[in-house]
Amino acid sequence: MTHMLIIGGGLAGGTAAESLRDEGFGGDITVVAAEPHPPYQRPPLSKGYLAGDEGIDAVILHPADWYAERGIRLITNVAASTLDPAAHIVGLADGNELAYDAVLLATGAVPRMLPLPGCDLAGVMTLRRLDDSDELAAQLRGGRRRLVVVGAGWIGMEVAATARGFGNEVTILERDPVPLAAALGPEMGEVFRALHLDHGVDVRTSVDIERITGTRRAEGVVVDGETVEADLVLIGVGAVPDTALAEQAGLRILNGVLTDSALRTSAPDVYAAGDVANAFHPVLQRHLRSEHWANALAAGEVAARSMQGVPASLDDIPYFYTDQYDLGMELSGYAPLMRDAELVVRGDLEAREFVAFWVDAGRVVAGMNVNVWDVNETVQALIRSGERVGADRLRDTQMPIEDILS
Repeated sequence: MTHMLIIGGGLAGGTAAESLRDEGFGGDITVVAAEPHPPYQRPPLSKGYLAGDEGIDAVILHPADWYAERGIRLITNVAASTLDPAAHIVGLADGNELAYDAVLLATGAVPRMLPLPGCDLAGVMTLRRLDDSDELAAQLRGGRRRLVVVGAGWIGMEVAATARGFGNEVTILERDPVPLAAALGPEMGEVFRALHLDHGVDVRTSVDIERITGTRRAEGVVVDGETVEADLVLIGVGAVPDTALAEQAGLRILNGVLTDSALRTSAPDVYAAGDVANAFHPVLQRHLRSEHWANALAAGEVAARSMQGVPASLDDIPYFYTDQYDLGMELSGYAPLMRDAELVVRGDLEAREFVAFWVDAGRVVAGMNVNVWDVNETVQALIRSGERVGADRLRDTQMPIEDILS
């Protein structure tokens, strides 16, 4: 009987297992998760779950007995340590071996750390795992703590917002001039800077972080010669794909595990999906690695089909969302095309109720709706159409957004 092996306990791996059964695969399925939890998704860890607005059910995809009921073997708290593509065998850290007919690498990413003195002190954290979010919540929910966030990326900004909601004092330290500028450009980055300033966060940009101070526990962060006092320090400077297993197996690696659009790697019967995969995107005609929730969900479904030999292609438009204070945002589009695109804003930028479009040669390549709802499908349709649209037409709030293409 055919055996499908899935390495990874995140959204991509869990979705792949579920999709295999939903699509009628009747062979053996094994999911190996390095953490002690069943597969789970990560967005709530810095948003609703951290804030206490959502429970564990919003994080865990399915309880362990769900897998048992569907004949899916779930191995938790054990990492995969070796992969032999020629022999079709995966070795586990506990000494066991698993033979497979097809294997999916959904090992995700690991937080990037900074080479700073003091990073090994207690109270210096990253946020990637469910257990990290639980520890952060225990530290922050009582309020009256001093949190220093190193890095003004999405994770850092979301945690800062949640921490302020608990009544903590928050400082954000960012080496670039504008928060989120790498993702959104400086004008949209300034929207988020102003948002956090309005909620009492000390946002410091263009800074040089020297070290974290303390004896046994973090007590402060030295930045440009000044010490910012801290009870807790969160390092939020991005993540790197967890390619250790793939590298050991000799797979092609370049900013993740290289795959084609069907998520096939350079080794037969080995697939990769989610944060670890740098997949060829058929629309962009280039490889694209995305660390966002929607990509992991779509990739898990594509991998399940591809592993069964069913034609499949990961061609979704990348999608991301964030919730910070009273701001909700959805972003759809192609990050590589946003960098040199013209920014066109529809709505009230000052009130933070608008849709921003990134336009390249007259074509919408990305769109971000901020506190404007039920328009994401229209934004994606604009992107997918490839039609040229005038900037005045995009800005015209008198025209219903769904009529832009008509």
